[in-house]
Amino acid sequence: MNIEELSPPERRLWEAFPRGDSVDLSSTDPMLNERPEHWGPERLVRAEVLVALLAGAQDSEPGHVAAVRLNGARIVGKLNLGHAEVSVPLALTGCVFDEAPHLYWTTMNSVHLMRCRLPGLIASGTRVDGHLWLEGSRITGGLWLDGASVTGILNMSGVHLSNPGGDALLADRLTVDANVYCDQGFTADGEVRLPGARVGGQLIFREARLRNPSGTALYASRLEVASNVFCDGGFKAEGEIRLRGARVGGYLSFVGAKLSHPEKTALNADDLAVETDVYCSDGFTAEGTVSFAGARITGQLNLRGAHLHNQSGTALSLQRLQAEEVLLRPAETVTGTVDLSFARLNLLRDDKATWPDRLQLDGLQYDTLEPPLTARERLAWLRRDTDGYQPQPYERLAHTYRSLGLDADGRSVLLAKARDRRKTQGPSRKVVGLMQDVLVGYGYRPFRAASWLIGLLAFGTIVFSLHKPGILNEDDHPHFNAFFYTLDLLLPVGDLGQERVFAPEGVYQWIANLLVAAGFVLGLTVAAGATRSLSRE
Repeated sequence: MNIEELSPPERRLWEAFPRGDSVDLSSTDPMLNERPEHWGPERLVRAEVLVALLAGAQDSEPGHVAAVRLNGARIVGKLNLGHAEVSVPLALTGCVFDEAPHLYWTTMNSVHLMRCRLPGLIASGTRVDGHLWLEGSRITGGLWLDGASVTGILNMSGVHLSNPGGDALLADRLTVDANVYCDQGFTADGEVRLPGARVGGQLIFREARLRNPSGTALYASRLEVASNVFCDGGFKAEGEIRLRGARVGGYLSFVGAKLSHPEKTALNADDLAVETDVYCSDGFTAEGTVSFAGARITGQLNLRGAHLHNQSGTALSLQRLQAEEVLLRPAETVTGTVDLSFARLNLLRDDKATWPDRLQLDGLQYDTLEPPLTARERLAWLRRDTDGYQPQPYERLAHTYRSLGLDADGRSVLLAKARDRRKTQGPSRKVVGLMQDVLVGYGYRPFRAASWLIGLLAFGTIVFSLHKPGILNEDDHPHFNAFFYTLDLLLPVGDLGQERVFAPEGVYQWIANLLVAAGFVLGLTVAAGATRSLSRE
């Protein structure tokens, strides 16, 4: 490059480069700095000058580190460093680009573009050996970091990305060895894409605002984060947050976050894996479905104080979730269905006051419920299942009561199970089931059978004491005993020697026949109850 052709601001930069000195072209008038369309030639720097310096047109002075450090300039032309190897730092502050820089497949030492305005930034496949610092910049047309690698920190604090209907941030397969900061007023109008990205530290979206209401606000399927993920501190998103298949080595925080994707999925965390806890609590609000289907959470899923709304569909899906604990105590009644089917939990903490109107519980496994409540209250919980009668939820609840030593509550649940099952059966089975219920409570009320037996025995004893049956064999008969005669009638098996010798007549014969029939039915129901009891044990 011919130095004689350089403008005064370009010459200043050229002369400062070997020592790594900073060149400040900004105005003392802050209002003028905000209006680049009024900047004069004293602030213009051609992009080709930057390219020449970064590509090695000058060497560093002995004892100094060469660098491009420029403040308040307007960069005209295209800054194209595609496939270049840049060994010196690039630090631009408060600069405005007329065209999107092209850094694709570039190897760079360190890049700072702070409070700059860019009509896009293409850094696909770029390797930065150091930090990539974009703090406070405004980028329209998309920031492309797909396949890029940063060995230090990626700082996008306060960055404003705008590409409505397109990709605001395209960072598929991005690799960052340290933390990624998208906080302190970070905003994105358009889709933020991080599928398959790997972060060696923390991923921080604290106070961020993401907007893509017609689609996905944050697409981060298969994302891997070695430490924590923060989407809290005022985090807001319009559009779906997709974390399907993501892996988080620490905890995931959505504390106080506001997610909005009405009638669609607001948070898709299906098959998510988290090494510690997940917090969707303390004011967390979701308009649309929140799904942790198939997720694996080593610690707690905390939904205390949450607001979940999806009136026409599923508000919360924990289907097939595996977690140590689920704290399901939202701030108000969940609007929509809560799906717990086939989840596996050690502890489920809930609150009767905020139970949803619609539940799905088939296949749910848990060791402990807190609070356990009474059988009557928990049965009201089971009967909120939109799928109707399913045997497994009753069996699991009864098992839980028995494990707590509450055998009476366990039997009450199993009796309710039999009664609710009867409602689904045909007329003949309903009749038989009703008899078993009335006589012996399906085997879960054994004293009821004894009461019936005692009552029939007392009735027969009184009747046949007052009206002794006739004798069939005058030559050989035992002494008549009304008690044993009634007992002989009631017992479906065995012989006490009374029934075959004495025969009542008229209406008393009908009474005897009714006692025989009652004894037969009672015997069958007792046997069924005994079998049921043995099978429980």
